[in-house]
Amino acid sequence: MRHPSIRQLFDYWNLRRGRRAAPDRADIEPGAIRRVLADTFILSFDEAAGHPFRIAGTRVCAAFGRELKNEGFLDLWAADSRQQARDLINVVANETVGVIASARGTSTAGTAHDLELLVLPLSHRGRTNARVLGALAPRDAAYWLGACTLGNLTLGTLRYLGPGIEPAVEPAPPIAPARPTSPARPEGRIRHGFIVYDGGQT
Repeated sequence: MRHPSIRQLFDYWNLRRGRRAAPDRADIEPGAIRRVLADTFILSFDEAAGHPFRIAGTRVCAAFGRELKNEGFLDLWAADSRQQARDLINVVANETVGVIASARGTSTAGTAHDLELLVLPLSHRGRTNARVLGALAPRDAAYWLGACTLGNLTLGTLRYLGPGIEPAVEPAPPIAPARPTSPARPEGRIRHGFIVYDGGQT
């Protein structure tokens, strides 16, 4: 996850889900992610309609030069990537896993631009195949936003973020350390996947 918006949205989603596979739609507070809202979106899981946007951030819309609300997410993709994008959304919603992927689009000025895509499951009225949360952000400085727009995207490499992701927890308030009653344990070193402590038999 290279783009700050992608990382921040994932961290917030992971925090809000706690020990569940996915947070509820009602758990997502726009004010808590206001710095990344422009790059985020929420889809309806409706394959027949191409998974339409319910909400699309201003930078996502600006990248394509139009308001995306009610437009199908699948309509953003080139013909040779559309089935992959469809499969990606199905896996996220039906298997309750997140996906991080790369994408590329060519602008109306003829320049190619790389983007980063994050797609995460949301629970809605007890179902995980009703809403999808995501973010789409350019990897470059996006100097072209407002000057030109992207055509259809092609999907690149992707990585699944499975249910084994460690759930995030709210940081606890600092507590003054208690006076030790026994010698402190020496700090260990990591070697070959193990923590090694100095001492013991020689």
